This record gives sequence, structure tokens and C-alpha cells, in this order.
Amino acid sequence: MYVGKTLFAQIMDFLPWKTFHRIVTRYHGDHRVRTLSCAEQFRILAFAQLTYRESLRDIEACLSAQTHKLYHMGIREPVSRSTLADANANRDWRIYAEFAHRLINQARKLYANEDLGLDLTNTVYALDSTTIDLCLSVFPWGNFRTVKAAVKLHTLLDLRGSIPSFIHVSDGKMHDVNALDLIMPEPGAIYVMDRGYVDFARLYALHVSSAFFVTRAKSNLDAHRQYSASTDRSTGIICDQTIALDGFYTQKDYPQSLRRIRFKYPETGKTLVFLANNFILPSPTICALYKSRWQVELFFKWIKQHLRIKRFYGTSENAVKTQIWIAVSVYVLVAIIKKQLNLEASLYTLLQIFSVTLFEKIPINQALLVGQYKSDNYPEYNQLNLFDY
Repeated sequence: MYVGKTLFAQIMDFLPWKTFHRIVTRYHGDHRVRTLSCAEQFRILAFAQLTYRESLRDIEACLSAQTHKLYHMGIREPVSRSTLADANANRDWRIYAEFAHRLINQARKLYANEDLGLDLTNTVYALDSTTIDLCLSVFPWGNFRTVKAAVKLHTLLDLRGSIPSFIHVSDGKMHDVNALDLIMPEPGAIYVMDRGYVDFARLYALHVSSAFFVTRAKSNLDAHRQYSASTDRSTGIICDQTIALDGFYTQKDYPQSLRRIRFKYPETGKTLVFLANNFILPSPTICALYKSRWQVELFFKWIKQHLRIKRFYGTSENAVKTQIWIAVSVYVLVAIIKKQLNLEASLYTLLQIFSVTLFEKIPINQALLVGQYKSDNYPEYNQLNLFDY
């Protein structure tokens, strides 16, 4: 019989706690704190994410039912919802944001050799944002519209392993294209974006930084053709052109030539026009790169369905950002565990297993043996099959 740590404690052991405590010290997170340190707050909110708790009362009731196991989970004493609410409102959310970025760096190293399905050695990023709707009367700080509040998650997703390399949480009014000002371009990397990010001054900043981009052209693009390359129309590529911008301001913003590819889906007949600054990659690869942008949409859908970022435990801006960053940390932590233990199960399956076994004192490898629960010691019964005639 295994009498060691609980499964939750084993999961928490994958976290770099020395790094976490250094970050807490930098932001004075535990200054004059007598109960519920930042580490305990992180553990409790991570527990809430892993077990799908919906409210502070829900968290309090669930932990109170397991009082004798709290110490083994790294929680010194039962926590009241008022204490947790105060911590969410007052502990600096930047502690958890910086810690999440440390986990992201660790996860990206683990997934650096993942296969993209494309013959590329470049790092490929997908940039997009998602809006989380809030109630304006409860979250008045979340500026969005006259009758609704919201926060936005601007995310740069590394497509090797679907790990977010950059996340910025803003109010709902921040336009997507402004996120390009917050990104440090990586030379040689490819940034895939939808046409909401078409701003030629910002795209030219990527170009002069030796980075590549793939995006969709807007319908009012003012440009002329300089050269047309031969294409195989049976692949859906209608044309592959080198163009120059004609608009007075756009020509100043982007004085170099661009690549324009017109692609028609054989199944639906829909035509898309792509813009890129890479003239070396084959045109089908450019189209496949834009198609891979869908992974960031799947990432947003996944975290909204399987993590608690649509219902919040507090109403202040600090509480909301704290919950979002700890949710991101949990997502990346599960991805790290999956890679380090060489697990074939999906992240969804791992979360489902964790949600019902966190209080169990079993080795983590044993809990994650998905599909191997059948015992070889079952006796053979000479029982007729219902469908044997």
C-alpha cells in the first residue's frame, strides 16, 4: 500500500518553488502576512482549477471536507472564503503572471522538437485574442461597451506543442493590432495572424527584425502586381504574385514588396488572399501555415471549456487577473507533466483523472495508466453469450 504523498502534492512537486518564492520576495507578496501565504493561495486556486470549483464557497466546502489531508497538500490550515477573497484582491497578480511565464519557458523547451506537420525548422507562432464577457455592474473596470464589460486575452501561441509564449490580459477595448507593439520579434520566426492584425507599419517592424509573417489581405487592399510566379491550379493556388502597395500612407509604412497568394478551397469554392514577406517557401506551405492558425482558436476553446476563466472568484481587476494567470499555469503544468512522464493521454483526459484522484495517496504514474485498468486475475466463467444462437 502506498502511504506517501497525495496526488495533488505530487503534481505540485513539478513546479519550481524556489523560483516562485524568489518572485514573491521581489513583489513583497508575503509582507506582513500571517495566514494564507502566496504559495498556499496558488495551491488552493490550482486545486480549484483542477477540480472545477465554481465559487469561493465551493472551494471552502470541498477543502473543509478533507481537513486531515490539507497539510499533506501544502496547506497549513483550513481556509475561509473571506481570507481567500482578501488574498485574491490584494496579492499582486504580477507574481502569478511572472511565474506562469517561467513555466511557459520550461514547457517550450520540452516541446521544442515537436513535429508541426510541415517541413520547417522555423518557430511558428499564431497570434490572436479572445474576449471573456463580464457583467458591467459587477466588473465596472472592464471597459468594453456601454452595456457590457469584458477582458481580452491576447495570446501568441507556439504551435509546437500549443504552448502560449506570450499572454497579455487587457480590458475589452484594446484593439487586437495593438498586441503587436507588445511582442519582441524573434528573427527567423513566422507569425501567423488573421486580417485584424493588418497594419503595415507594424508588419514592416516585423520585417526589419528579420521575422516573417503570414496574414490575410483586406478587401480594400490597394496594390499593383510586379511579378507572377507559375502555379499549379489543381492544388487550389490561383496565383502567386509579388506586389507593391499603392496607397499614399501604406506605401510609406511598408516600402518593400509583398507576396500575395490567392487560394481557392476545392470543397467550398471559397477564395482567400494571403499576404506574406517570405518569398522562399512554396505557396502551398504558406497556405498550410495560415490553416495552422486554427490551433490558437482551439486553444481558446479548450481553456474556456476545461479551466475556470469564465466565472471568477472575485470582482476586482487583481482577482480576475490572478485567476486567469493561475489557470494558465495549470494548463502549462499539465502539459509539462504529460511531456516529462511521456504520457499518451490528452490534456483533457489528464485533467479528468486529476479531478477525481487529487486526494488519493497513489503514485502519479499509476493514476495515469489510462486504459490499463483491466486485471489479468479475473476468473474465467463459463457463461453463455446473449447473442450466441
